[in-house]
Amino acid sequence: MAYTTNSIMARIDWCRRQKTQARGQRESEEWRAEEEGLRDALLNQDHSNRYRSGPHGIFVRYAIGLQDGRVLLRTGAVGLQFRFPETGRQATPHRDKSHDSVR
Repeated sequence: MAYTTNSIMARIDWCRRQKTQARGQRESEEWRAEEEGLRDALLNQDHSNRYRSGPHGIFVRYAIGLQDGRVLLRTGAVGLQFRFPETGRQATPHRDKSHDSVR
């Protein structure tokens, strides 16, 4: 699970860097929303209602962060729980460095 958490934290850091390079207030808010979605996935929270009444693009970016974070968490949990039936040995999640950078 540590690898999954590290992947989400790396993505949060990436969103923060992108926010500093944003070309306007709206783009900065979109990056902040995606970052919050990722953080909410880690904390098992959902603040979608907070974003629904605002600009659609910002809501979409929050939803992307939340969904991506949840998928990363589920993928990590599945990888950690898999055991080979023949030997009973637990599978270790494979770390593919080509996927470390997102987008």
